Amino acid sequence: MKTFRLLTAVSIAALIAVPTAVSAQQKTLYVAGYGGSFEKTIRDEVIPAFEKENGVKVEYVAGNSTDTLAKLQAQKGNQQIDVAIVDDGPMYQAIQLGFCGKLDGLPAADLYDTARFKDDRAVAIGIVATGLMYNTKVFKEKGWAPPTSWNDLKDTKYAKQLVVPPINNTYGLEALVMLSKMNGGGESNVDSGFKIFKDEINPNVLAYEPSPGKMTELFQSGQAVIAVWGTGRVQSFANTGFPVDFVYPKEGAATLLTTACPIAKPNASPLASSFVKMLLDPKIQLVMLKDYGYGPVLKSLVVPPELGKMAPIGERAAKLYNPDWTVINEKREEWTKRWNREVER
Repeated sequence: MKTFRLLTAVSIAALIAVPTAVSAQQKTLYVAGYGGSFEKTIRDEVIPAFEKENGVKVEYVAGNSTDTLAKLQAQKGNQQIDVAIVDDGPMYQAIQLGFCGKLDGLPAADLYDTARFKDDRAVAIGIVATGLMYNTKVFKEKGWAPPTSWNDLKDTKYAKQLVVPPINNTYGLEALVMLSKMNGGGESNVDSGFKIFKDEINPNVLAYEPSPGKMTELFQSGQAVIAVWGTGRVQSFANTGFPVDFVYPKEGAATLLTTACPIAKPNASPLASSFVKMLLDPKIQLVMLKDYGYGPVLKSLVVPPELGKMAPIGERAAKLYNPDWTVINEKREEWTKRWNREVER
């Protein structure tokens, strides 16, 4: 009887301990994503509601896509991140490296095909176009026509007034691909793009700047008047009242998908998938469109006309060029070394 009572006591203690262990398992959810205005939108519009609904604290880790991918690689075997929000190029790499878990319960029938990833290891949460940004006030004062082409980056009147994100940033990389494509090359042959950057665009470049905050500072200080950037960033900047607009180059703007995935790891929290799916909620999709210029990924979403002025929606989205990330990711390290050697010296 003593043995039975002892076993019973141990069993009861174990049962009592289970809820405690489960509840302690996931007190904090770590979400890694972009900084700047995107971080503000997530902190203001997504995190408070998610924390309240799920009884969990969300810690946001800001960084660009390559920073987040590097963290995932450094933490391999002991992942600290629960959700990663990155550009589509690095996301393909993250999936290939086995970092992304499977998303269940996606609204598959309502998602555009471009938003889906193989085996639902990730999902696009917004569609961005990579093109040109310019200061409308300065252009008007100088009597300059708005830019219309990727070739405008060569125009000598922009000497030391052009900003381009570096090649380890998707915007800079897609500019290289588009210039190569226009000149007989493409993802499989970027020689022409490198030559144009080195010989014709470089003299105009004030800075190869990856930071969104520093990009806006260069425009606010009047040092920069034209840049390569995405609709999301330009819309956010325009929302502050600064006189900028986005141009879809006549040769085509490139697709950039903002994507999210739950990180695969032992005892991964189901809340990671829940956070990703919350980003697909129609209300959040409209917030992303309004605050960040993201083209929605839901087919059923009705876009108010006043919110669709800059984002890639409808015909603009249909005309975007979709880069071949399979080829790009195989060559990306090689291109980065070449860029640092030939262009950004």
